[in-house]
Amino acid sequence: MRLHNLVKPKSKTSGKKRVGRGYGSGKGGHTSGLGQKGQKSRGKGNIPAGFEGGQVPLFKKMPKISSFKGVKHKRIVTVPLVSLNKYKDGEKVTPESLLKKGIIIRLPRDGVKILGNGALHKKLEIEGFLLTKGARDRIISSESKIIES
Repeated sequence: MRLHNLVKPKSKTSGKKRVGRGYGSGKGGHTSGLGQKGQKSRGKGNIPAGFEGGQVPLFKKMPKISSFKGVKHKRIVTVPLVSLNKYKDGEKVTPESLLKKGIIIRLPRDGVKILGNGALHKKLEIEGFLLTKGARDRIISSESKIIES
């Protein structure tokens, strides 16, 4: 058995062509399949999507959407605790009643939150609100009733 008699084993994948290594390498000499001159033939050719040759790209010319809110953005209206002093003693306070009194403009999708700003001087029944810890403490200290919904 001699080296020239050995049979090359068949492999499932062929070897990678070494481009740009001269005409004897089997692929294209110095141009390496990238054509002749130009930006795409030089370097690795990594041109970002949307690149317009140094001109200001289209997406930078478009107006910005300033009012965009993400999908996970909570749409909550906040109300200070002081504004509940407009109610009479023993009245039931709901987000709908705030809307009727004109304290809020609209009912938001994710609810109304009462903030602990100021003090509550009335004894009220509060139902259907999100509460901050400070607001909850002040409502309880004013002997008002919180109805969980």
